[in-house]
Amino acid sequence: AALAPLLGQDPENPYGLLMHGDLHNRDGDDRAAASWYDRAFDAASRLEKLPADLIERLQRAEAQRAAIAARFTAAMAAALDAAGIDASAAGERFTESLAIVVGTAQPALQQPTSFYFPGLPQRAFYDPADFAWAAGLEAAYPAIRAEAAEVLADRSGTAPYVEAPKDRPMKPHSLLGDPRWSAFHLMQNGAPVAANAARCPATMAALKGLLNPGSDGGSIPVIAGRSPMVLFSILAPGTHIEPHNGMLNTRLICHLPLIVPPDCRLRVGNSLRTVEAGKLLIFDDSIQHEAWNDSAEMRIILLFEIWRPELTAAERAGLTSIFEAISVYGSD
Repeated sequence: AALAPLLGQDPENPYGLLMHGDLHNRDGDDRAAASWYDRAFDAASRLEKLPADLIERLQRAEAQRAAIAARFTAAMAAALDAAGIDASAAGERFTESLAIVVGTAQPALQQPTSFYFPGLPQRAFYDPADFAWAAGLEAAYPAIRAEAAEVLADRSGTAPYVEAPKDRPMKPHSLLGDPRWSAFHLMQNGAPVAANAARCPATMAALKGLLNPGSDGGSIPVIAGRSPMVLFSILAPGTHIEPHNGMLNTRLICHLPLIVPPDCRLRVGNSLRTVEAGKLLIFDDSIQHEAWNDSAEMRIILLFEIWRPELTAAERAGLTSIFEAISVYGSD
Protein backbone atom coordinates (compact mmCIF):
# COMPACT_ATOMS: atom_id res chain seq x y z
CA ALA A 1 0.00 0.00 0.00
CA ALA A 2 2.87 2.37 0.76
CA LEU A 3 3.97 2.05 -2.86
CA ALA A 4 0.66 3.28 -4.26
CA PRO A 5 1.35 7.01 -3.72
CA LEU A 6 4.81 6.66 -5.24
CA LEU A 7 3.55 5.02 -8.44
CA GLY A 8 0.46 7.22 -8.42
CA GLN A 9 2.69 10.26 -8.77
CA ASP A 10 5.00 8.55 -11.29
CA PRO A 11 3.74 5.24 -12.75
CA GLU A 12 7.11 4.74 -14.47
CA ASN A 13 9.24 5.22 -11.35
CA PRO A 14 11.72 2.31 -11.58
CA TYR A 15 12.30 2.26 -7.82
CA GLY A 16 8.61 1.71 -7.15
CA LEU A 17 8.31 -0.88 -9.91
CA LEU A 18 11.29 -2.80 -8.56
CA MET A 19 9.88 -2.75 -5.04
CA HIS A 20 6.60 -4.18 -6.35
CA GLY A 21 8.58 -6.94 -8.01
CA ASP A 22 10.50 -7.67 -4.82
CA LEU A 23 7.30 -7.90 -2.76
CA HIS A 24 5.68 -10.38 -5.16
CA ASN A 25 8.93 -12.32 -5.41
CA ARG A 26 9.06 -12.56 -1.59
CA ASP A 27 5.49 -13.89 -1.61
CA GLY A 28 6.36 -16.54 -4.19
CA ASP A 29 4.20 -15.05 -6.96
CA ASP A 30 6.61 -15.54 -9.85
CA ARG A 31 4.32 -14.33 -12.63
CA ALA A 32 3.46 -11.08 -10.86
CA ALA A 33 7.07 -10.47 -9.84
CA ALA A 34 8.27 -11.03 -13.41
CA SER A 35 5.74 -8.56 -14.80
CA TRP A 36 6.84 -5.83 -12.37
CA TYR A 37 10.53 -6.49 -12.96
CA ASP A 38 10.06 -6.36 -16.73
CA ARG A 39 8.19 -3.08 -16.46
CA ALA A 40 10.98 -1.68 -14.27
CA PHE A 41 13.62 -2.70 -16.81
CA ASP A 42 11.64 -0.98 -19.55
CA ALA A 43 11.21 2.20 -17.52
CA ALA A 44 14.91 2.29 -16.63
CA SER A 45 15.91 1.81 -20.28
CA ARG A 46 14.29 5.16 -21.12
CA LEU A 47 16.29 7.14 -18.55
CA GLU A 48 19.23 9.13 -19.86
CA LYS A 49 21.42 8.41 -16.83
CA LEU A 50 21.01 5.76 -14.14
CA PRO A 51 22.03 6.50 -10.53
CA ALA A 52 24.52 4.05 -9.06
CA ASP A 53 22.03 2.73 -6.49
CA LEU A 54 19.45 2.09 -9.23
CA ILE A 55 22.00 0.19 -11.29
CA GLU A 56 22.70 -2.02 -8.27
CA ARG A 57 18.97 -2.66 -7.71
CA LEU A 58 18.45 -3.46 -11.39
CA GLN A 59 21.28 -5.97 -11.31
CA ARG A 60 19.72 -7.71 -8.31
CA ALA A 61 16.36 -7.71 -10.08
CA GLU A 62 17.92 -9.21 -13.21
CA ALA A 63 19.27 -12.08 -11.12
CA GLN A 64 15.82 -12.61 -9.58
CA ARG A 65 14.21 -12.44 -13.03
CA ALA A 66 16.63 -15.06 -14.35
CA ALA A 67 15.79 -17.34 -11.42
CA ILE A 68 12.07 -16.89 -12.11
CA ALA A 69 12.63 -17.76 -15.78
CA ALA A 70 14.54 -20.90 -14.80
CA ARG A 71 11.72 -22.01 -12.48
CA PHE A 72 9.14 -21.34 -15.18
CA THR A 73 11.13 -23.33 -17.73
CA ALA A 74 11.41 -26.23 -15.31
CA ALA A 75 7.67 -26.08 -14.62
CA MET A 76 6.85 -26.23 -18.34
CA ALA A 77 9.20 -29.19 -18.81
CA ALA A 78 7.58 -30.97 -15.85
CA ALA A 79 4.11 -30.37 -17.29
CA LEU A 80 5.15 -31.91 -20.60
CA ASP A 81 6.74 -34.88 -18.84
CA ALA A 82 3.59 -35.42 -16.77
CA ALA A 83 1.54 -35.45 -19.97
CA GLY A 84 3.94 -37.89 -21.61
CA ILE A 85 4.90 -35.40 -24.33
CA ASP A 86 8.36 -35.31 -25.89
CA ALA A 87 8.87 -31.68 -26.95
CA SER A 88 11.43 -32.56 -29.62
CA ALA A 89 9.08 -35.13 -31.14
CA ALA A 90 6.33 -32.49 -31.34
CA GLY A 91 8.36 -30.73 -34.03
CA GLU A 92 10.48 -27.65 -34.62
CA ARG A 93 7.55 -25.21 -34.54
CA PHE A 94 6.42 -26.44 -31.13
CA THR A 95 9.97 -26.36 -29.78
CA GLU A 96 10.40 -22.78 -30.95
CA SER A 97 7.05 -21.74 -29.44
CA LEU A 98 8.16 -23.20 -26.11
CA ALA A 99 11.45 -21.30 -26.27
CA ILE A 100 9.55 -18.08 -26.92
CA VAL A 101 7.08 -18.55 -24.06
CA VAL A 102 9.85 -19.28 -21.53
CA GLY A 103 11.86 -16.31 -22.78
CA THR A 104 14.92 -18.03 -24.25
CA ALA A 105 14.01 -16.91 -27.78
CA GLN A 106 12.19 -14.02 -29.42
CA PRO A 107 9.76 -14.24 -32.35
CA ALA A 108 11.76 -14.24 -35.60
CA LEU A 109 9.75 -12.29 -38.16
CA GLN A 110 10.18 -11.15 -41.74
CA GLN A 111 11.82 -7.73 -41.90
CA PRO A 112 12.85 -7.18 -45.53
CA THR A 113 14.86 -4.04 -46.13
CA SER A 114 13.21 -2.97 -49.41
CA PHE A 115 9.87 -4.66 -50.19
CA TYR A 116 7.28 -6.30 -47.94
CA PHE A 117 4.46 -8.49 -49.27
CA PRO A 118 1.73 -9.04 -46.63
CA GLY A 119 0.12 -12.29 -45.58
CA LEU A 120 3.01 -14.71 -46.15
CA PRO A 121 3.88 -17.38 -43.56
CA GLN A 122 6.58 -16.55 -41.03
CA ARG A 123 8.70 -19.61 -41.74
CA ALA A 124 12.49 -19.71 -41.52
CA PHE A 125 13.37 -22.96 -43.33
CA TYR A 126 11.49 -24.93 -45.98
CA ASP A 127 11.70 -28.68 -46.59
CA PRO A 128 13.42 -29.40 -49.93
CA ALA A 129 11.12 -32.41 -50.31
CA ASP A 130 8.28 -29.93 -50.94
CA PHE A 131 9.91 -28.82 -54.21
CA ALA A 132 9.74 -31.13 -57.23
CA TRP A 133 13.10 -29.98 -58.61
CA ALA A 134 15.11 -30.43 -55.40
CA ALA A 135 15.98 -34.12 -55.73
CA GLY A 136 17.28 -33.62 -59.27
CA LEU A 137 19.49 -30.73 -58.20
CA GLU A 138 20.91 -32.70 -55.29
CA ALA A 139 21.58 -35.59 -57.69
CA ALA A 140 23.67 -33.20 -59.81
CA TYR A 141 25.79 -32.31 -56.77
CA PRO A 142 28.93 -34.25 -57.84
CA ALA A 143 29.12 -32.50 -61.23
CA ILE A 144 28.37 -29.07 -59.74
CA ARG A 145 30.93 -29.64 -57.00
CA ALA A 146 33.60 -30.49 -59.57
CA GLU A 147 32.98 -27.17 -61.34
CA ALA A 148 33.06 -25.30 -58.03
CA ALA A 149 36.42 -26.90 -57.23
CA GLU A 150 37.79 -25.59 -60.53
CA VAL A 151 36.55 -22.11 -59.62
CA LEU A 152 38.36 -22.35 -56.29
CA ALA A 153 41.53 -23.35 -58.10
CA ASP A 154 41.23 -20.44 -60.55
CA ARG A 155 39.59 -17.49 -58.80
CA SER A 156 39.43 -15.27 -61.90
CA GLY A 157 35.90 -13.96 -62.30
CA THR A 158 35.23 -13.70 -58.58
CA ALA A 159 34.46 -10.45 -56.77
CA PRO A 160 33.62 -9.45 -53.20
CA TYR A 161 30.05 -10.50 -52.43
CA VAL A 162 29.26 -7.15 -50.81
CA GLU A 163 30.10 -4.17 -52.99
CA ALA A 164 28.99 -0.57 -52.54
CA PRO A 165 26.55 0.74 -55.17
CA LYS A 166 27.95 3.55 -57.26
CA ASP A 167 25.01 5.93 -57.02
CA ARG A 168 23.50 5.51 -53.54
CA PRO A 169 24.53 5.24 -49.89
CA MET A 170 24.95 1.90 -48.18
CA LYS A 171 24.70 0.86 -44.57
CA PRO A 172 28.00 -0.17 -42.97
CA HIS A 173 28.88 -3.83 -43.51
CA SER A 174 31.82 -5.65 -41.94
CA LEU A 175 32.57 -7.48 -45.22
CA LEU A 176 32.13 -4.56 -47.63
CA GLY A 177 34.63 -5.02 -50.46
CA ASP A 178 36.21 -7.90 -48.54
CA PRO A 179 37.29 -10.93 -50.63
CA ARG A 180 36.87 -13.21 -47.61
CA TRP A 181 33.25 -13.41 -48.81
CA SER A 182 33.37 -13.66 -52.57
CA ALA A 183 30.91 -14.36 -55.37
CA PHE A 184 31.40 -16.10 -58.71
CA HIS A 185 28.30 -15.01 -60.61
CA LEU A 186 26.84 -17.36 -63.19
CA MET A 187 23.80 -15.13 -63.70
CA GLN A 188 23.55 -11.57 -62.43
CA ASN A 189 20.91 -8.85 -62.83
CA GLY A 190 18.79 -11.15 -64.97
CA ALA A 191 21.42 -12.23 -67.51
CA PRO A 192 24.16 -14.86 -67.77
CA VAL A 193 27.71 -13.82 -66.99
CA ALA A 194 28.98 -15.40 -70.19
CA ALA A 195 32.60 -16.12 -69.26
CA ASN A 196 31.67 -17.59 -65.88
CA ALA A 197 28.68 -19.59 -67.13
CA ALA A 198 30.85 -21.12 -69.86
CA ARG A 199 33.12 -22.56 -67.17
CA CYS A 200 30.19 -24.29 -65.41
CA PRO A 201 28.01 -26.06 -68.02
CA ALA A 202 26.85 -28.79 -65.64
CA THR A 203 25.66 -26.22 -63.11
CA MET A 204 23.79 -24.23 -65.74
CA ALA A 205 22.20 -27.41 -67.10
CA ALA A 206 21.09 -28.50 -63.61
CA LEU A 207 19.26 -25.18 -63.12
CA LYS A 208 17.68 -24.99 -66.57
CA GLY A 209 14.38 -26.50 -65.45
CA LEU A 210 13.96 -23.82 -62.79
CA LEU A 211 14.34 -20.96 -65.28
CA ASN A 212 10.75 -21.09 -66.49
CA PRO A 213 8.73 -17.94 -65.81
CA GLY A 214 5.48 -19.79 -66.48
CA SER A 215 6.12 -22.61 -64.03
CA ASP A 216 4.65 -22.96 -60.56
CA GLY A 217 5.86 -21.10 -57.51
CA GLY A 218 9.28 -22.33 -56.51
CA SER A 219 10.89 -21.51 -59.84
CA ILE A 220 13.70 -18.99 -60.29
CA PRO A 221 12.21 -15.51 -60.92
CA VAL A 222 12.81 -14.08 -64.38
CA ILE A 223 12.73 -10.30 -63.93
CA ALA A 224 14.42 -7.99 -66.41
CA GLY A 225 17.42 -6.24 -64.89
CA ARG A 226 17.08 -8.08 -61.59
CA SER A 227 16.78 -11.86 -61.73
CA PRO A 228 17.90 -14.64 -62.19
CA MET A 229 20.65 -14.42 -59.62
CA VAL A 230 22.84 -17.54 -59.55
CA LEU A 231 26.33 -17.70 -58.05
CA PHE A 232 28.91 -19.64 -56.14
CA SER A 233 29.31 -18.08 -52.69
CA ILE A 234 32.84 -18.51 -51.32
CA LEU A 235 33.51 -17.99 -47.61
CA ALA A 236 37.08 -17.92 -46.36
CA PRO A 237 38.26 -19.73 -43.20
CA GLY A 238 37.30 -18.06 -39.94
CA THR A 239 34.78 -15.72 -41.57
CA HIS A 240 31.46 -14.73 -40.01
CA ILE A 241 28.66 -13.19 -42.07
CA GLU A 242 27.01 -11.03 -39.43
CA PRO A 243 23.24 -10.97 -38.78
CA HIS A 244 21.31 -9.25 -41.57
CA ASN A 245 17.99 -9.28 -43.44
CA GLY A 246 17.40 -9.66 -47.15
CA MET A 247 15.69 -7.13 -49.38
CA LEU A 248 12.44 -8.99 -50.18
CA ASN A 249 10.07 -11.46 -48.57
CA THR A 250 8.68 -12.60 -51.93
CA ARG A 251 11.57 -15.00 -52.52
CA LEU A 252 13.38 -17.84 -50.83
CA ILE A 253 17.13 -18.33 -50.93
CA CYS A 254 18.51 -21.74 -51.85
CA HIS A 255 21.94 -23.03 -50.81
CA LEU A 256 23.40 -26.20 -52.29
CA PRO A 257 26.54 -26.75 -50.19
CA LEU A 258 29.37 -28.01 -52.40
CA ILE A 259 32.74 -27.86 -50.63
CA VAL A 260 31.97 -27.73 -46.94
CA PRO A 261 34.55 -28.29 -44.20
CA PRO A 262 33.43 -28.98 -40.62
CA ASP A 263 32.19 -26.12 -38.44
CA CYS A 264 30.07 -24.36 -41.08
CA ARG A 265 26.68 -23.20 -39.80
CA LEU A 266 23.67 -21.15 -40.88
CA ARG A 267 21.20 -19.48 -38.52
CA VAL A 268 17.86 -18.19 -39.74
CA GLY A 269 15.72 -16.68 -37.00
CA ASN A 270 15.73 -19.13 -34.10
CA SER A 271 16.83 -22.11 -36.21
CA LEU A 272 20.50 -23.09 -36.43
CA ARG A 273 21.56 -25.63 -39.06
CA THR A 274 24.83 -27.41 -39.71
CA VAL A 275 25.77 -27.10 -43.37
CA GLU A 276 26.13 -30.51 -45.07
CA ALA A 277 27.61 -31.04 -48.52
CA GLY A 278 24.99 -31.96 -51.13
CA LYS A 279 22.02 -31.20 -48.85
CA LEU A 280 19.86 -28.26 -49.93
CA LEU A 281 18.96 -25.51 -47.49
CA ILE A 282 15.97 -23.36 -48.49
CA PHE A 283 15.12 -20.37 -46.31
CA ASP A 284 13.45 -16.97 -46.06
CA ASP A 285 16.29 -14.47 -46.03
CA SER A 286 13.99 -11.60 -45.01
CA ILE A 287 14.23 -13.16 -41.53
CA GLN A 288 17.45 -12.22 -39.76
CA HIS A 289 20.18 -14.71 -40.60
CA GLU A 290 23.93 -15.21 -40.32
CA ALA A 291 26.56 -17.75 -41.37
CA TRP A 292 29.90 -19.01 -40.08
CA ASN A 293 32.89 -20.79 -41.51
CA ASP A 294 34.80 -21.62 -38.34
CA SER A 295 37.05 -24.10 -40.12
CA ALA A 296 40.54 -23.65 -41.57
CA GLU A 297 39.37 -24.30 -45.16
CA MET A 298 37.33 -22.54 -47.85
CA ARG A 299 33.57 -23.09 -48.00
CA ILE A 300 31.72 -22.82 -51.33
CA ILE A 301 28.00 -23.17 -52.03
CA LEU A 302 25.69 -22.71 -55.00
CA LEU A 303 23.28 -19.88 -54.19
CA PHE A 304 20.14 -18.85 -56.07
CA GLU A 305 16.67 -17.45 -55.37
CA ILE A 306 13.20 -18.81 -56.09
CA TRP A 307 9.68 -17.45 -55.85
CA ARG A 308 7.92 -18.20 -52.60
CA PRO A 309 5.57 -21.12 -53.29
CA GLU A 310 2.64 -19.37 -51.56
CA LEU A 311 2.45 -16.69 -54.27
CA THR A 312 -0.18 -17.18 -56.96
CA ALA A 313 0.58 -16.91 -60.68
CA ALA A 314 -1.22 -13.55 -60.76
CA GLU A 315 0.82 -12.29 -57.80
CA ARG A 316 4.08 -13.40 -59.40
CA ALA A 317 3.14 -11.65 -62.64
CA GLY A 318 2.24 -8.47 -60.78
CA LEU A 319 5.44 -8.55 -58.74
CA THR A 320 7.50 -9.09 -61.88
CA SER A 321 5.99 -5.95 -63.41
CA ILE A 322 6.52 -3.94 -60.21
CA PHE A 323 10.15 -5.01 -59.79
CA GLU A 324 10.94 -4.32 -63.44
CA ALA A 325 9.37 -0.86 -63.11
CA ILE A 326 11.36 -0.18 -59.93
CA SER A 327 14.58 -1.15 -61.70
CA VAL A 328 14.13 1.43 -64.46
CA TYR A 329 12.38 4.16 -62.46
CA GLY A 330 14.39 7.37 -62.46
CA SER A 331 17.06 5.96 -64.78
CA ASP A 332 16.34 8.34 -67.67
